[in-house]
Amino acid sequence: MATKFSEDVVPLSDLKVNPGRVLKHAAEARRPVLVTSRGRGVAVVQSLTDYEQAEEERAFMRAVVTGLADLEAGREVSLAEAKARLGLK
Repeated sequence: MATKFSEDVVPLSDLKVNPGRVLKHAAEARRPVLVTSRGRGVAVVQSLTDYEQAEEERAFMRAVVTGLADLEAGREVSLAEAKARLGLK
């Protein structure tokens, strides 16, 4: 999902004039659109679906990192103990 600077950089004035076109481009291209003001990036427009997917991926990766840190610190339980804590057979 790399930004294509030739397609995905939009001046703030273009967003003001035709926001629907910018939103449609972000949704169809499945890439974020960089909004600029005076040549500098000021915001990113991204489809809601892509944003939600990215947030889920970040949450998953945080959980994996936390789990690996727990293992390294010796904070682990056996499968039988985990099942018992969760009330599973």
